Amino acid sequence: MASEVEKKAVFDIDSAKEVVQELRASFVAGKTKDYEWRRTQLKAMLKMMDENEPQIVAALRDDLSKPELESSIHEIAMLKNSCKLALKKMKHWVMPEKAKTSLATFPSSAEIVSEPLGVVLVISAWNYPLLLSLDPVIGAIAAGNAIVLKPSEISPATASLLAKLVANYMDSSCIKVVEGAVPETTALLEQKWDKIMYTGNGRIGRIVMAAAAKHLTPVVLELGGKCPVIVDSGINLQVATRRIIAGKWGCNNGQACISPDYIITTKDYAVELVDSFKCELERFYGKNPLESKDLSRVVNSNHFARLLKLLDEGKVSSKIVYGGERDKSNLKIAPTILLDVPQDSLIMNEEIFGPLLPIITIDKVEDSFDLINSGTKPLAAYMFTNNKKLKEKFVEKVSAGGLVINDTTVHLAEPTLPFGGVGDSGMGAYHGKFSFDTFSHKKAVLYRSFAGDAPLRYPPYTNGKLRLLKALLGGSILGIIRALMGWSKA
Repeated sequence: MASEVEKKAVFDIDSAKEVVQELRASFVAGKTKDYEWRRTQLKAMLKMMDENEPQIVAALRDDLSKPELESSIHEIAMLKNSCKLALKKMKHWVMPEKAKTSLATFPSSAEIVSEPLGVVLVISAWNYPLLLSLDPVIGAIAAGNAIVLKPSEISPATASLLAKLVANYMDSSCIKVVEGAVPETTALLEQKWDKIMYTGNGRIGRIVMAAAAKHLTPVVLELGGKCPVIVDSGINLQVATRRIIAGKWGCNNGQACISPDYIITTKDYAVELVDSFKCELERFYGKNPLESKDLSRVVNSNHFARLLKLLDEGKVSSKIVYGGERDKSNLKIAPTILLDVPQDSLIMNEEIFGPLLPIITIDKVEDSFDLINSGTKPLAAYMFTNNKKLKEKFVEKVSAGGLVINDTTVHLAEPTLPFGGVGDSGMGAYHGKFSFDTFSHKKAVLYRSFAGDAPLRYPPYTNGKLRLLKALLGGSILGIIRALMGWSKA
């Protein structure tokens, strides 16, 4: 055990350089480009999860007190689905895509070839430490890359288990896990990568992006933001409330980048909405939710203190209409509803990432769009309404990474939809084929024969050649005929 700790302690810039060199040698040798290698690694990952589900659930319980259902469905099952989809579709994904050609290059044919980028770095987050670690890795493997995964040290049990399992099940000459904290991550960021994907907060995202810029390395940043929920009247309120609860407290107790951060509703509807929350929250988590086994705990004491700072601010604490209980020894805060918190409060000016849910009231539902757009663009935005025009305006006016109407967070489960942010909530996207594309270079290839060589592209240049080249590039048949006949436009 002591030698293992010592080994981790000396992972420095030289160690990181050695890791990258080893992986680059494997990539240059063509090992990861082989289609069968890709299939073998994805099957190995499936086997890894099948054979170790109890250990994974236990690690997630140690790190977050995450309920078994959430661990099994939101992390393990979703990863298995990603693996199975990649195995099913990868043969189609890797095939060159035919592209049309124009008169400018006639006769010719063209295609777009997906090629792996090379050696990529995936830096994952603590809140879904399995899913957010391995889901990007699936796309990177499918695209044919060598990979270093840096899991979050804030979820140490899962990070340690990942390092052990990946070493045991997968090809360590091409896929490696590096454990550690800031020094290890800093050493990795000093290296030249072909792409970096980071999931986390905007502050660290800026550090990652600055480090990548030194090497002109492209990045994917999966960040977060304050994800709003607009609640209109005239809806099935019980269903809406349950779906908001599922997306908030049923997703790691609010510690998810796409969890509802705050609600916007009309003054006339707010009391009815609060009453519905009280009823459903008690139904789900009991009269003493701090004792519920169906709620994750706050990840650590630092985040617990941060959340209490938001909750106990003078202008906010008086706005609690439900919950507010806390258990410092077990790092638990009960589901908490706040009504009409001030816009200039701390809780409304940073991502909450926890079990607190403010409700903002407005005069008209339509006013919510300007309220959302007055801040930074969120990773997700939600709306509950039966009004067709409101749905259309929501889609048209609200800019966010993704939108869901009449539910929350479920777009994450659709592999046909890109998952990613915009503006301060991130850049780039993944899931399904979007993951494959994220870790691929789309190489343009044009094929020509030696036939059809046109003298007009070569000197000496003449007015006739100029007219004909303009016509060819313009793509107008009539223009080409005019140029050939020596006619000019009137």
